[in-house]
Amino acid sequence: MVKSFLTENLFFDNKNYPYGFARHGDFTIKEARILELYGFAFNELNLSKREPINEEERLFIEVCKGLREPRTEAEHVWLKYIAFIKRPKRFHTLSGGYIQSDNHLDDYNDSDLDD
Repeated sequence: MVKSFLTENLFFDNKNYPYGFARHGDFTIKEARILELYGFAFNELNLSKREPINEEERLFIEVCKGLREPRTEAEHVWLKYIAFIKRPKRFHTLSGGYIQSDNHLDDYNDSDLDD
């Protein structure tokens, strides 16, 4: 039997996970390792750059295309990765979350300060 998802390349995503999958907090250590070891093959299958070599890889492609629900750990991890990289990027602000305007100064006049 031919082993699925064989590749000599480790998978990295420096754009979305510059410090690695395990250090970001989105994946468990086991999931991060699966992505590193097999993600290159997952990605090639997902992008049709590689033909499936067995039934497991053919079923994986069906999951990627949305033709069936994920059943294996590899399928779940890959869909989780895809969901994370497609989510809208969060941005953080130090200002409390909204833009403050100077317009509120017009509501006061010098007599308000004399009280």
